[in-house]
Amino acid sequence: MESVTSSSAKLPTVSRHRMTGAQRREQLIEIGRHLFAEKGFEGSTVEEIAATAEVSKPVIYEHFGGKEGLYAVVVDREIQKLLSAVTEALSAPLHPRALLERAAFALLDYIESSTDGFRILVRDSPPGQSTGSFASLISDVASQVEHILAAEFRRRGLDPKTAPLYAQMLVGMVAIPGGWWLNSRKLKKHDVAAHLVNLAWNGLAGMEAQPELRTRSSD
Repeated sequence: MESVTSSSAKLPTVSRHRMTGAQRREQLIEIGRHLFAEKGFEGSTVEEIAATAEVSKPVIYEHFGGKEGLYAVVVDREIQKLLSAVTEALSAPLHPRALLERAAFALLDYIESSTDGFRILVRDSPPGQSTGSFASLISDVASQVEHILAAEFRRRGLDPKTAPLYAQMLVGMVAIPGGWWLNSRKLKKHDVAAHLVNLAWNGLAGMEAQPELRTRSSD
């Protein structure tokens, strides 16, 4: 997933007035968020984070226990932000296609408004880090979609047990092109969402009850 380019956003300016502990923590989270997005976990150092915040390294250890702790807080916040947006989008009692459109927009809105956060999430987690990988994030988002697909599958006489698989595919189908769109911006967000829903919904509409491969024999 390293094809996502580095963020060009400027680091937050450092306030000269004395900060409270809570304010300092938020400042360090924001600085870490920018640096992790631009340089990755390995490319960012405690020294650089401290220098940007104009504090000593022990301040970072005091608040987060080190770079790993700061990274974990940043990732957790981004995951919660994205999951909340998707959950809210799917909470309305609407037709399944409308819900699919809302979910696509929620993901694209997050990519657009939280560019640094998205760049962090699509990177692989550092070795030994307890934070989730991009694949696990996709799984978490897909779990919000499963029940909608399962209900639609039952209505159409399809096997609802396959809904989790299709939910994974649908969410991945939005998230991966979303990274491409973030870098290229060749299409407007509305058009990207429309094309995604076109492929997803029309693909679902033509699904076979018992799909089989036609180009190879079963193992």
